[in-house]
Amino acid sequence: MNEKINVLDVNIDSCTAKEAMKETIAFLESEPVSVIDVVSVDGLMQMNDLSELKARMNEFDLVLPGEKLILEAAEEARLPKEIDIKLYLKMFMRYLHKNHKRMYLLVESEEDGQEAFRYMQRTYSGIQLVGLAKVSAEGRADDMLVNAINGSEVDCILSALSVPLQEDFIAKNRNLLDARVWVGVGNRMFSDHRQGLGHGKLAKFLLNHIFKREMEKNKLKTKS
Repeated sequence: MNEKINVLDVNIDSCTAKEAMKETIAFLESEPVSVIDVVSVDGLMQMNDLSELKARMNEFDLVLPGEKLILEAAEEARLPKEIDIKLYLKMFMRYLHKNHKRMYLLVESEEDGQEAFRYMQRTYSGIQLVGLAKVSAEGRADDMLVNAINGSEVDCILSALSVPLQEDFIAKNRNLLDARVWVGVGNRMFSDHRQGLGHGKLAKFLLNHIFKREMEKNKLKTKS
C-alpha cells in the first residue's frame, strides 16, 4: 500500500515510477475498472473549491503528482517518494505497445486528436487505438460515450482532458465503464508543443507562487 500525502484535500500517492507501474500492470489484469489520475499544480488549484469532487477523487486507485512541486509543498516530516511521471508514462505506453493492448482515447480538440493519432502511429504502433472521442464540458453526452467505449472492448481508456472535466467524467461514470484501467493525463499530453503565453515561464512562476500560498493557508486552517 502506497503512502498518501494530503495536498489541498487530495490524497496523492507517494511512490516511484516502478512501483506505480507494478500496480498498473495488476490493474490491467483485473476487473472492474481501476482509476489512475495524474494531477498538476494548475489542476489542483482549479479544483480547490470543488470539495465534493475531491472527495470522489480520494476513491481513485492511484493519484500521481505530475510535478515535483506538489510533493515539495506538502512539507511532510518524512520526505515522500518522488515519482518521475515522464518515466512512468513511458513505461506504461511501452507496456501497452508491447502487449498490443486496446485503447480508447479522449481528447478536447481536433488538433489534439490528430496529434495523438500521429504520436501513437510514430512511437507506439503496437497499441490498438480502437476509438477516439472529442469531449467538452458543454453538451456532454456521457451515456453515448460510455456505450461507445463499452462496445469497443478496451483494455485502457486514456483521458487527455482538462481539469475538472476529466475527473468529473470518471467519478460519475466509473461504475458504468467496461474497461481494465482509466488513466487521466490532462489536456497537455498531446499539446505541449503548442504552448501559448499561459504556459510561459512567468505564468508558471506565478501559478507556483499562488499554489504555495494556498498550501500555507490550508495548513493554518487545519491547525486552527
